[in-house]
This record gives sequence, C-alpha cells and structure tokens, in this order.
Amino acid sequence: MVDVIDSPASDRIENVIGPTATFIGELKCDGGVRIDGVFQGSVETMGNVIIGETAKVAADIVARNISISGAVKGNINAMGRLEILSTGLVWGDIEVASFLIDEGGVFSGRSEMPAEFEPLLIAGEKEPQKLTAGGDDDEEVATS
Repeated sequence: MVDVIDSPASDRIENVIGPTATFIGELKCDGGVRIDGVFQGSVETMGNVIIGETAKVAADIVARNISISGAVKGNINAMGRLEILSTGLVWGDIEVASFLIDEGGVFSGRSEMPAEFEPLLIAGEKEPQKLTAGGDDDEEVATS
C-alpha cells in the first residue's frame, strides 16, 4: 500500500489556466500548475509548473520543476530542473539547479546555479610543486 505522505501532491496538476483564460494576479499553491492561456503576475508553488505552447506569461515563477513550451517574460527560480522546449521562449533571469534547452528553444537573460555546484578552481597557471625530501631542494624550487 502506498503511503499518502510518500506521494507528494506537488506532482499532480491541481491548477489550470486554460487556453481561453486570462489571469492577472498572484498564484500561490502547493500543487502543480499548468498555464495554457494568458497569465500576468507571479506564480509560487512547491510543485511543478508547465507552460503550454499557447501560453503567454509575463510573470516571475518559483517552482520545483518548470517546463516551458510557450512564451515567458520574467525571472524564474527552479529548485529542480528548468526545461525550455523547442517552441519555448524565455526572456528573463533564471536560477536553477538543472537546465535543459531543446534545439529551437530561446533563452535571453542571465543564468545562475547555486554555489554548491561551482567547480573547484585550480590556483594559477603553474604546475603543482613536487614535495622533496631535502631542505636544499626546497629552496631551489621556491626560488626558480
């Protein structure tokens, strides 16, 4: 038997803005959101967001995973993955843990990933010094 707690509501689409609908305002929820119409304002959810091919969105979006097939103008924060599919258009800054853009997709803005994903930088252009057993050799390495 599946425990209800192990089956998060955030995976289900609970809120839909249909292709003939226009919504202006702030949408906050825990479940998934699908937008196929016109949306202006902001979306904040612990769930996933799907922007359909017919959608025109002018909003900041905060969600777990976001999939975009339509047009979005606004800043995006995806705690998980952001996908811009082949028909997707995004104008705005993004902060994501994972990012995928299909061929044909458009992204114009600044992208940032959390600091824990920064690569380790190698200090300088010199090769690392080798440790030697003798004290005299150490001085020569340091001065050369």
